[in-house]
Amino acid sequence: MKIKRAGHSGTLDPNVTGVLPIALNRGTRILKLLLKSGKEYVCLMHLHKEISEKEIQKVMKRFVGKIIQKPPVRSAVKRVERERTIYYLEILEIDGKDVLFKVGCEAGTYIRTLCFAIGKESGTGAHMTQLIRTKVARFNDTNWISLHDLKDAYEYYKGGDEKEIKKIILPIETAVEYFPKIWVFDNCINSLCHGADLNIPGISKLNEGIEKDDLVAVMTLKNELICVGNAEISSNEIMKKSKGKVIGSKKVFMLEKIY
Repeated sequence: MKIKRAGHSGTLDPNVTGVLPIALNRGTRILKLLLKSGKEYVCLMHLHKEISEKEIQKVMKRFVGKIIQKPPVRSAVKRVERERTIYYLEILEIDGKDVLFKVGCEAGTYIRTLCFAIGKESGTGAHMTQLIRTKVARFNDTNWISLHDLKDAYEYYKGGDEKEIKKIILPIETAVEYFPKIWVFDNCINSLCHGADLNIPGISKLNEGIEKDDLVAVMTLKNELICVGNAEISSNEIMKKSKGKVIGSKKVFMLEKIY
């Protein structure tokens, strides 16, 4: 594409496939936020001994919530115990010793290690045989693009047809689709791009339910992303006050002097 920068939102282990958002140019600034986003996987786990479906269900329920993990030997991080959260764990199919399940988890959760822990807890032993990452933030297996489709779209692009590549390369706003949002007046946009704080008088409208420290996307009235930062007060407080700082430290995405 003859661009200056590209990056991805977190490596996949060897032999693991699935969703891997790629960011281009200034969009790479959003990657740190995606790295911290929740993930979903579909995993095939092989038990070393056959046990009843009821017992498997019972054991796996114990792993929903906070768990303690140590990264596997082959990992890119220091091997120390860490707390991670399993949001949901759903068995899709059981065939003898093979258990197919879906898991939603906090970023940094090791599914290979989870399988080992489930096997140990059930007394049978277990290991992961196949893993597909089906979701990263709002990107999932319903809208992923295969490398084959990407290559085809690129060949069309080189031939002067941009239609297919435009379906694949999405605007940066896509990455913050499910973030709580605050929309601001045009006259304060450029100062935000220069690093100024967002104060209450600059706000045109906002989502309900924003709490202090929530990660919030600040948008133009045309739904263009300006910046992302942590809320310093809740949406209820914003509605009651006429002045005060709403977002201080932030990551700016919009270039200066666009507004």
